[in-house]
Amino acid sequence: MTVTEETAPLSHFERIGGTKSVKAAVDLFYDKVLADPELAGYFTSVDMAGQRRHMVLMLTVVLGGPNEYTGRSLAEAHQPLNIPLEHYVKVGGHLTATLTELDVPADILADVQAVLGQVQDQVVSGGDPAGV
Repeated sequence: MTVTEETAPLSHFERIGGTKSVKAAVDLFYDKVLADPELAGYFTSVDMAGQRRHMVLMLTVVLGGPNEYTGRSLAEAHQPLNIPLEHYVKVGGHLTATLTELDVPADILADVQAVLGQVQDQVVSGGDPAGV
């Protein structure tokens, strides 16, 4: 049997509802991150509208949607911030909580968590959170 567009399995991106759902997840995610006193400091001088757009594009790629991201690499964007593992884990926890709250299926959640593990070394570089 030949796989056609009609018989191809849906991507995670399609299964959760596409761009509209990813945007809703990113908005809820950043609401959680910005409300976290240990993390909010990373975003005090960040254009949050632009940040949310970048995150939508990156999460879309992670979920198997179209790759339209043209921004900096994860390492380029995050290494100068000296992010400690503790803060990376907190951000991952907020993303997991957001996706769980939005009833994202467990297999998709597991795949997102796997990607978080794979990219950790590109984001984490600092040991002392006091520099935030």
